[in-house]
Amino acid sequence: MGQRPLVQLGTAEVPKRRHPDWLKVRAPFGTEVHELKRLVSQLKLHTVCQEAICPNMGECWNHRVATFIILGDICTRGCRYCAVSKGKPEEIDWTEPGRVAEAVHSMGLRHAVITSVNRDDQPDGGASVFAETVRAIRRSTPGCAVELLIPDFEGSEEALNIVLETEPEILGHNVETVPRLYRSARGGGVYPISLQLLRRVADSGRPVISKTGLMLGLGETEEEIRDVMADLLECRVQILTLGQYLRPSGWHLPVARYYHPDEFAYWRKVGEEMGFVHVESGPLVRSSYLADKQFESFKAK
Repeated sequence: MGQRPLVQLGTAEVPKRRHPDWLKVRAPFGTEVHELKRLVSQLKLHTVCQEAICPNMGECWNHRVATFIILGDICTRGCRYCAVSKGKPEEIDWTEPGRVAEAVHSMGLRHAVITSVNRDDQPDGGASVFAETVRAIRRSTPGCAVELLIPDFEGSEEALNIVLETEPEILGHNVETVPRLYRSARGGGVYPISLQLLRRVADSGRPVISKTGLMLGLGETEEEIRDVMADLLECRVQILTLGQYLRPSGWHLPVARYYHPDEFAYWRKVGEEMGFVHVESGPLVRSSYLADKQFESFKAK
């Protein structure tokens, strides 16, 4: 498997400082950032960059890349790792897909990433809004690759098929962590349901690239990471992202340990050797980080 990680895996190790040096990022600034903020505000949209306090917001926004959150900004679940607001969401806004498409066109995006909060209050979990957003983007910006990062729709095959029928270039669903930690970390999430969704994407016969992501640092062990990777490969997942969990607030789960960049490089190599087509692995990696480059790298292989 190559060079072993420099830091022993699976240990509870929290630096005295809030974050180690390799997790420090510059605050977002620049003309592009201000323009994008103004556009998002004007169109009354939400981005994961802002809602989830993404550490890559400055880098991505300065390159005019953003991930849009549809179905509002209030989630029906209370996951202990996520910074998005939880509570009772507002009614579905059917003008939202058109506004997202307008933003994609105005920004001249070649690769648009769309995700959402969980909407367990909706019969289809919001799948119809995802589908309409894809159609609106295709109408406004032909040739733009569309990547979706969807919730589990509570295991509904019908809801998943609504999304699959639009054939986005990439369809992602994050397993987030190892099965043992689901009870404490993922309120309402069920590991087998997530795997089932990813397997159904692969079995659909649609020309869709499947993708998922894992956070490291919640207390998982090396064996558990490998087991999850094996499960994902059985579901024929093609793209895997690995990033460091960062605690959004005191209410959220504490960081069990920080992984060194060399360890992320190690896990990238492990994933590639196990059989993933593309592995994006690093402390600041999030599912949508460099998503367009992940797509180009995938197509080149």
